[in-house]
Amino acid sequence: MTAIRLFGLPTDINSSFERGAAGGPAAIRAALFSDRGNLASELGPEIGTDIAFTDDGDLPLTEDTVRDDAAIRRHVAMLFEDGEVPLALGGDHAVTFPLVEAVATCAGPVTILHIDAHPDLYDDFEGNPRSHASPFARICEAGHAVRLVQVGIRTLNAHCREQAARFGVEIVPMASFTPDAVPVLDGPLYISIDMDGIDPAAAPGVAHPEPGGLTVRELLAILHKQTAPIVGADIVEHHPGRDIGDVTAILGAKLVRELAALIDRNGPYQA
Repeated sequence: MTAIRLFGLPTDINSSFERGAAGGPAAIRAALFSDRGNLASELGPEIGTDIAFTDDGDLPLTEDTVRDDAAIRRHVAMLFEDGEVPLALGGDHAVTFPLVEAVATCAGPVTILHIDAHPDLYDDFEGNPRSHASPFARICEAGHAVRLVQVGIRTLNAHCREQAARFGVEIVPMASFTPDAVPVLDGPLYISIDMDGIDPAAAPGVAHPEPGGLTVRELLAILHKQTAPIVGADIVEHHPGRDIGDVTAILGAKLVRELAALIDRNGPYQA
């Protein structure tokens, strides 16, 4: 049995346009443990019953990016020492850089499955190289990813297209999308889910909604087909202030259950 540790990263200091994603971890956690639903996954096993699962609460972040990055790296390293898999709740997408950096330090460079409306490959955005629009540029520059596959992208501008070519990023087109177009990836696998990768009809609680996104069923099909050992995952960019009836938080909670079940099913990574 693979042990999974959930923890929140309540920071949005590196957000552009509008802040609000710092409230994401609390909103998703409330939906996860609400009596509105239960802790079963579509794969069958239940969190905390069939799946070894611990919620560490939120890390005490300070909105000092250098210090927060160090705190995130320390927490992930501690989990790896205990043989557990990190499952993080953002916060904005900038947190994925220290998460992947720490995982790659512990497990070696990873294959990344990135779900998002945006490629987040800016060299810097509005003068901030640690922007939530830039984490995958930092990850690729540092050599932390052996392969980066992006799904849901539908806002690819010229700069990000150049960056994708520079880093050898594989972008699965959204035009005529089917889950069959997404490859089954090798491990060690890291999964990063930006909630705006899903169509805003199903996930309105994001700061940068972009029409024409993935359906929930398409996203689950993409996840469930992955068979490689998963060494880390994150769910980021839920903005509770823009949610409607908590539907985005409820979806985030479902994704926690599905990722936990997938991590458990695929088993531990052996270096």
